[in-house]
Amino acid sequence: MKTDKPTTNVPGIKQQQLDLLKSKNEEAMQGGGKARIAAQHGKGKLTARERLALLLDEGSFQELDKLVVHRGRDFGIEREKYPGDGVVTGFGRVAGRLVYVFSQDFTVFGGSLSETHAEKICKIMDLAMKNGAPVIGLNDSGGARIQEGVSSLGGYADIFYRNTLASGVIPQISAIMGPCAGGAVYSPAITDFILMVEHTSYMFVTGPNVVKTVTQEQVSSEELGGASAHSAKSGVTHFACVNEAACIASIKQLLSYMPQNCEEEAPRLPYTGGQSEIREVLDGIIPENPNQPYDMREVVAGIADEGSFMEVHRDFAENIVVGFARLAGRSIGVVGNQPAVLAGVLDIKSSLKAARFVRFCDCFNIPLVVLVDVPGFLPGTDQEWNGIISNGAKLLYAFSEATVPRVTVITRKAYGGAYDVMNSKHIGADLNFAWPSAEIAVMGAKGASEIIFKKQIAEAEDPEAKLAEKIDEFTRKFANPYAAAERGFIDEVILPRDTRHRLIRAFSMLENKVDNLPKKKHGNIPL
Repeated sequence: MKTDKPTTNVPGIKQQQLDLLKSKNEEAMQGGGKARIAAQHGKGKLTARERLALLLDEGSFQELDKLVVHRGRDFGIEREKYPGDGVVTGFGRVAGRLVYVFSQDFTVFGGSLSETHAEKICKIMDLAMKNGAPVIGLNDSGGARIQEGVSSLGGYADIFYRNTLASGVIPQISAIMGPCAGGAVYSPAITDFILMVEHTSYMFVTGPNVVKTVTQEQVSSEELGGASAHSAKSGVTHFACVNEAACIASIKQLLSYMPQNCEEEAPRLPYTGGQSEIREVLDGIIPENPNQPYDMREVVAGIADEGSFMEVHRDFAENIVVGFARLAGRSIGVVGNQPAVLAGVLDIKSSLKAARFVRFCDCFNIPLVVLVDVPGFLPGTDQEWNGIISNGAKLLYAFSEATVPRVTVITRKAYGGAYDVMNSKHIGADLNFAWPSAEIAVMGAKGASEIIFKKQIAEAEDPEAKLAEKIDEFTRKFANPYAAAERGFIDEVILPRDTRHRLIRAFSMLENKVDNLPKKKHGNIPL
């Protein structure tokens, strides 16, 4: 990271003063010193300043509070001070757009958070709120600085409070580049997206030693809170990256889909489409057998601008797919059931994953495309006892509350309450399309026939033949999109190849949509 060098012979400033400024700047640039920087590199990690150099446009970084030092007076810490106090803060640009950044420096007191360290972060967060620009935090910290006691704990709370106030106002992105433990985890948890680096970063409330003491479990830091654990098991992190360079590249890509703040729209890329937006490849995606799986990502690829889909939470709750894409250059959010995993059924984890993503898109004026192939909610004691009712309701609430343009495409199954929840016309979707293969009903034909025609089947000479007859009858009457279309719940039944064309037209029509929620302090989402 480049720094401004004082020039000699500045009128009105003595050479001694220039030399002092130069030495202080050089000291700040050294962090915890060459040995600790070498140790950081030895772990396969970059320094705080090297990370910022990768993230920000060349020459755009303006550092603030470079010379701040801690105020600790106890346990000998007063004899060891480093300019910057373990965090590099300031502002710069990513692809020409203003961002505010902080990058914790593990070479200084293990990146531990002190009172002044927290004040530096709070200062740039306040500036970000006043100026309406994203905040990016590069976390690499051993936690609160123990020698400062409650002052460091108060510093964490000051940051949490600002994270909460900024939520939904400006995008907040957290990259975990090393340890993030104890109270330190709650700031990233409040932010919009978390990225972790495989094998060099971890997050947990209590570490392996405490876990062993309390529960007798033997577990490593990586198993307990590494990138793979949080990207696949807990869902805490949205992206697990192979190295720090890939992590920073993902941050840049993420930012490209987002506006600067809640008052703006995401950047639109130039788009010069051909005469036709027909995508014949979509015609061959749905299998003839209604129970055969397919990959909803193929549908996404067929409707989005080529190569534009950035999947979020790829390894968590894989029975639903969410992510950002572009449609004729416009940023959109995509939510789609995934028939290739658990038949695309909704469960607790998939409901939470999708609800969180929908709310982010609604916060920042990103239109939503919802691709539906859902057989219902996952049954079972595990789901019921762990709250599928309230958790499924979170997705229902998120869609119902969203005021951004919302367009649904039903590709195949849309059964039961899951039909309602997946952005149906009844909960405020603007336009609802269906493919001819769509089946919109209370339940599948077999289950419905067994209930409706139970007596007739039981009394028949050949119950199996009678059941097959009734399944066929139910299928012809209800396992299609036309009953819903007759009632206006489906705006148009379209050929798969026409989907992209219809979506481009739909979002163009909805460009100036205004939809206001009833006046309230805030709703009470079923948490």
